[in-house]
Amino acid sequence: MAIAINVRADGDSSSEVEQLWDQVAAFEDEPSMRTLGYRPHFTLAIYDSLAIEEDTARQAMLSAATSEVQLRIEFRRIRWFVGPPLVLWMEPADDVALRRWHASVSAAIDPAYCRLHYRPGQWIPHCTLGTRIIDGRRHDAIAFAGSFNRSISVLFDVADCVVFPPVRVVAEHKLPAGLP
Repeated sequence: MAIAINVRADGDSSSEVEQLWDQVAAFEDEPSMRTLGYRPHFTLAIYDSLAIEEDTARQAMLSAATSEVQLRIEFRRIRWFVGPPLVLWMEPADDVALRRWHASVSAAIDPAYCRLHYRPGQWIPHCTLGTRIIDGRRHDAIAFAGSFNRSISVLFDVADCVVFPPVRVVAEHKLPAGLP
């Protein structure tokens, strides 16, 4: 089991991301994001559950979220992690707030306990679209990513702490609306 600290989108604005999940699923051996049973999100940190306690992660999440408001994030590009397997993800246009959140979580829990790709200097803010791209569809998936030419705006309105697999929310904090 693992523990993750996330910012997720619970509202209707995430529907376009979920539609992209369905499109990306055509390149996968099974639809990874729908199977996950969890909303579009940014993961700020992942820890092995033997390394830290759930309460420690919950406190770090609450500490990071306490003075924050909902995040309106714009996406204009689909990118990929080479893998294997190839992973498609959406790149945020402006990630200043996300980096602040990540720094707050990293300050609350020693990054040495965090999985490598989520540590300071390694973390790349991303909203995952598909994690199970099959090798035979790799080039098609990259072409799909390269052809994306629109803008999607999503409101991330909940900070949470989850354990997985399967995903189970152990704590959440609904974020207040920001200035109009």
